[in-house]
Amino acid sequence: MQALFPDADVFIVDDLTSVTWSAYFPDQGRNTFILVDENTRKYCLPAVQRFLPESTIIEIPSGEGNKHIATCQIIWKALLDAAADRKATLLNLGGGVIGDMGGFVASTYKRGIDFVQMPTTLLSQVDASVGGKLGVDFDGLKNVIGVFRQPKAVFIHSNFLDTLPANQLMSGFAEILKHGLIADAAYWNSLQSVNPLEHNDWADIIARSVAIKQDVVTADPLEKGRRKILNFGHTLGHAIETWSLTAEDQPLLHGEAIAIGMIGETYLSQRHAGLPSEDASAIMATLQQWYPKRHIPSDAVDTIISLLANDKKNEGKVVMYSLLRSIGDCTFDIAVPESAAREAIEFYQSL
Repeated sequence: MQALFPDADVFIVDDLTSVTWSAYFPDQGRNTFILVDENTRKYCLPAVQRFLPESTIIEIPSGEGNKHIATCQIIWKALLDAAADRKATLLNLGGGVIGDMGGFVASTYKRGIDFVQMPTTLLSQVDASVGGKLGVDFDGLKNVIGVFRQPKAVFIHSNFLDTLPANQLMSGFAEILKHGLIADAAYWNSLQSVNPLEHNDWADIIARSVAIKQDVVTADPLEKGRRKILNFGHTLGHAIETWSLTAEDQPLLHGEAIAIGMIGETYLSQRHAGLPSEDASAIMATLQQWYPKRHIPSDAVDTIISLLANDKKNEGKVVMYSLLRSIGDCTFDIAVPESAAREAIEFYQSL
């Protein structure tokens, strides 16, 4: 078991027997709960449950479409029915939806119980499980209800990635590419030789991405400043993802939407942050290599633009972006007019 940071319980776990389970689940039995969806119950829970045999399993349906208050009510009710008290611990075994929503539920149940993140997707292992951002979607807007709260521990077991379909690996790879773009040009360059569909040993990549995110979060835990660079690709990306969730039969996964957002925001970075054209071309070539163009109909653009008005980073009615000055150097709080955002979406449509 590799501890990634000396002052935070974030571990890459090769063998689950190396986890000191009693240290993180001291009140096993009535006060130990594992949150799963139908996929992690089938593929991941058996590997974990033998170490927590007396735990209570809470299952919710998978998918971003279920990341809302009604699903939280199911979890809160299950905790109440099991008489969970304030010494309870909730293990969130799943991807970003499970981690975000499970952490939010734990943070609000009886004013807060401990929770442990055990991410099972590449996206959640490199990004969502670290940083303490927790929440749910509301009124069609992503993560608009939530809190900041750190988990008791994060256990990253890369063997879980063997259960993932290709599109889930690609979704996570988008956030990995983002980490290089915003903070580490050498890391970005090294990723040019990685084929995510054939890559087998993710431990070093996970460790580097988590280290980048942890460094940013440690310096700015409540996102008052530098932490905003983690949102590169997410202003447009979240709006596109939200549109897709409501309008398409096969909605974009988070990372797929963020890849589109990064292309659009690379376009904006040239015009509003001084990103050199050669850097922009290199970024777009890599993203287009791994993320085939997704059709965005012209009549969707107005919807996407309207969704930008509710982005959490906005100041008043001004939409604020995190944009690249160069590969590995990201700035934030850049005001971009609606007309330019529309141009960025239209640029993507034209590719």
